Amino acid sequence: MSVITLFSGNFCKDKEIEAALVAKTGCRLITEDEIVAKAAALSNISQGKIKEAFFEKTSIFNKFTHEKERSIACMRLAVAEMLAQDNLIVTGFPAHLIPKYISHVLRVCSIAELKYRYEEAEASGINQKEALRLIKENDKNAAAWVESLAGNKDPWDNTLYDIVIPMGKTSVDEAVALVVEKAQSPAVAYSDASALAVADFLLAARVETALSKEGHNVVVTSTAGNVTLTINKNVLMLKRLEEDLTAIAKKVEGVKTVTTEIGKGFYQTDIYRKFDFETPSKVLLVDDEREFVQTLSERLLMREMSSAVAYDGESALNIVDEDEPDVMILDLKMPGIDGIEVLRKVKASKPGIEVIILTGHGSEADKKVCMELGAFAYLHKPVDIDLLSKTLKLANEKIKQQGV
Repeated sequence: MSVITLFSGNFCKDKEIEAALVAKTGCRLITEDEIVAKAAALSNISQGKIKEAFFEKTSIFNKFTHEKERSIACMRLAVAEMLAQDNLIVTGFPAHLIPKYISHVLRVCSIAELKYRYEEAEASGINQKEALRLIKENDKNAAAWVESLAGNKDPWDNTLYDIVIPMGKTSVDEAVALVVEKAQSPAVAYSDASALAVADFLLAARVETALSKEGHNVVVTSTAGNVTLTINKNVLMLKRLEEDLTAIAKKVEGVKTVTTEIGKGFYQTDIYRKFDFETPSKVLLVDDEREFVQTLSERLLMREMSSAVAYDGESALNIVDEDEPDVMILDLKMPGIDGIEVLRKVKASKPGIEVIILTGHGSEADKKVCMELGAFAYLHKPVDIDLLSKTLKLANEKIKQQGV
């Protein structure tokens, strides 16, 4: 039996189809949660963070951390390792991680008109307003995910699949019968060529994961042990980067040769950045003095520390809710919510975030209040950049120790 992948819109009877397919074929069901759990074990990233890779919105810190790319790399490896087995049904977003060149995979999509999905949602006890929100959210995430992997903005486009099942016109029994029939077609039968394709996919996934664990983010392909690394972002010291990438890739078992090349994105303005695990990667600067904070951000960048910026307390708290930085560098005197109140709210809701106070107006009494509220350090402007860099690294070490 070929491998079956099933990608569905929500409220399209996907769970019923999955259960019926398992009962009919005896295949093993591999769920999205199983792939996420395995990727979390491979990456040392939490399952919750791994799942954020499926979201349309990407963290403002991702361009520094490459966390989304590392999550996808490890999910790709998890899927590739599972493909070594037969008789599988892979469901959910990870279904799109299997490349098209693996021919013994039957790609199935189940989708329906909005009216049908509303009715299915209401039948499960969800009101129309909430159903509309859930369907919109699901479709936005699906569109972003499929576009990032396949370059197609329509996640339900029939060119992406072998079968697209319109659930408003098809019963579960009819859908299952159709899938089982097509899965037995010679066109998707397991073959020596598809076995080699799986081996290529697995080796490329292993190399990609090895590179991502060293902070790199490049496209990896493999043919019979010959690996190609494609660099899609501009970098000043290209030769040195190519040497570093090649050295890491060659250590992966099964790699015969490594070739590096420049991709289409190389000549765009975005700069290649290797993620440094030894420096804080999610630093949020909070200060209403725009010129000062921009200059500080640039000086930190020169020391390989990237940061996002918020110009007031309210914006900072919104970022903390959505993206959770590792370290905040926080001014005290700001319009609206002041620094002490921001510190109080952050430590109450996200005590793991380390906060470095950096102020030009604070008093000894302010310092006492801040340290009692849980600030990591209290520094004065103008700050010695080496002292601030050292303090950031110490905060990062504390975070890493707490994470062990």
